[in-house]
Amino acid sequence: MNTADLGLPVDVPSTALFTDHYELTMLRAALKAGTAERRSVFEVFTRRLPEGRRYGVVAGTGRVLDAVENFRFDADVLGYLREKQVVDEPTLQWLADYRFSGDIWGYPEGEVYFPGSPVMRVEGSFGECVLLETVILSILNHDSAIAAAASRMSSAAGERPLIEMGARRTHELAAVAASRAAYVGGFASTSDLAAGFRYNIPTVGTSAHAFTLVHDNERDAFRAQVESLGRDTTLLVDTYDVAEAVRTAVEVAGPELGAVRIDSGDLLLVAHRVRQQLDELGAHDTRIVVTSDLDEYAIASLAAAPVDAYGVGTQLVTGSGHPTCSMVYKLVARAESADPGAPLKPVAKRSSGGKTSIGGRKWAARRLDAYGVAEAEVVGTGPVPVALADQQLQVELVKGGEVVRREPLDAVRDRHVAARAGLPLSATQLSRGEPVLPTEYDTGASGS
Repeated sequence: MNTADLGLPVDVPSTALFTDHYELTMLRAALKAGTAERRSVFEVFTRRLPEGRRYGVVAGTGRVLDAVENFRFDADVLGYLREKQVVDEPTLQWLADYRFSGDIWGYPEGEVYFPGSPVMRVEGSFGECVLLETVILSILNHDSAIAAAASRMSSAAGERPLIEMGARRTHELAAVAASRAAYVGGFASTSDLAAGFRYNIPTVGTSAHAFTLVHDNERDAFRAQVESLGRDTTLLVDTYDVAEAVRTAVEVAGPELGAVRIDSGDLLLVAHRVRQQLDELGAHDTRIVVTSDLDEYAIASLAAAPVDAYGVGTQLVTGSGHPTCSMVYKLVARAESADPGAPLKPVAKRSSGGKTSIGGRKWAARRLDAYGVAEAEVVGTGPVPVALADQQLQVELVKGGEVVRREPLDAVRDRHVAARAGLPLSATQLSRGEPVLPTEYDTGASGS
């Protein structure tokens, strides 16, 4: 498998060290105690959505599958663990043969989720499952946060396209993952070429103020860009005086000018003035692209403005104030012995200090009302009610260690549009509120 698919440098041979030291500590102790081979069920869920959010978006599933497939302890990794004395020799020998051989189920990527939704379930021996905690959570927490922000921005933008432009505002590898997650959430394109290369996301680019400033005057800069890229290019018009720049842009490119970009000022006011000026100059089809630290609220405030597209950077790649989803990876069931046929026993933390969870392997379904609109997220550990049998959310992702479900990113993006459309209308309100669907628990018979 190509590690470039993970947004990693191509010379990184393994994802095995994308883990926490304590996971190897637990493995070492469990091997010695004879509990490492006990069949176990881990689930990924969040106890709450970020404050004010109405729904979450599952993103990063495809990257998780790649990471699990490439979770191998090669000679270099084993040598590092031996040198640093992270584990003992028996554990190193066990790790040398590590291949995840279990099963993974989860919400399909692009689906929405709510507090308590079992967005991913990992089943196998305790030893092989516990090692995957950090890499799974790091991917899902990051990508789902970005996708949720992107979804809110996409909803606010309506039919107007969104351009992801956040690569310079985050880590270089996180930028690639953020571009992918933004595309899942509804963005149309990215400025990041690595994301375009790795995930086939459409890429776009215009020019910066530096390009204008390096020329003797604005007219020379516009002429150079038009002669190189054609009349359909996008010219940046707020380096000096916007009105003068728009006039010069149309004189250089003609009324066939593709677009102008506005990156500062009162965008609502400036957009109206630029649209009027373009129309007066005969450039009726010239589009207006706005950037400048936009978030979903700023985008919504421009709904009545004559804007054709939005470029979003910082607020997107930081999750618009919520850079993580606070997902956790918890053991919910385990066998009473290492016997492959031993029954599963539900387990859960019961500390009086909080952070409790519900034990047992869970199913999830979305109950619809008489109009076909979602009205509740139902999570259960017993038999699935007949009425919900066709509304189950989890799909098989890995079977016996082999990935069985990979999807084109466009299919994931389309799924999210459909999932969001199936929620009550209040889901797309930007005002702070509670999750748009309640989570109901059906704990009839304990699942195994």
